[in-house]
Amino acid sequence: MSPVKPIPEGHHTVTPTLTVKGAAQAIEFYKKALGAVEKGRFPGPGGLIMHAEIKIGDSILFLSDEMPGMGNKSPQTLGGVANTLQIYTEDCDALFNRAVQAGAKVTMPMMDMFWGDRWGQVTDPFGHQWGIATHKEDLTMDEMTERGKAAMAKMGANA
Repeated sequence: MSPVKPIPEGHHTVTPTLTVKGAAQAIEFYKKALGAVEKGRFPGPGGLIMHAEIKIGDSILFLSDEMPGMGNKSPQTLGGVANTLQIYTEDCDALFNRAVQAGAKVTMPMMDMFWGDRWGQVTDPFGHQWGIATHKEDLTMDEMTERGKAAMAKMGANA
């Protein structure tokens, strides 16, 4: 018998966990909007989902229903999020449009960004933000800094 791996097969060192109101509906949304594959779920009390796993591309996410009594609150209860999940994909425009058609709201339209990605951001119906990108250009930190300064100056001039 081989020893148990400290990091389960298919997982990365860091695995985000999303807390949502309506985990079962969220799983279906992520399948439709982002091409997620459900790996499994563990039921909790009252028909809630205590733990579920989905896979988007090569990354696994954990999901659970909101259970405020256990300190587990969704963005809807908290009134926002403090993070964004980033998806790199071959065709960011297609995935962005798919997410919007499935019910995500555009937070930032898709555009070419100074750091070398084509990038946009949506908020899903459960309150989580998703950055969707295709990497277009490898840049040094100095090149990104210079482009960033120019982009910020332009934004300031248009504000």
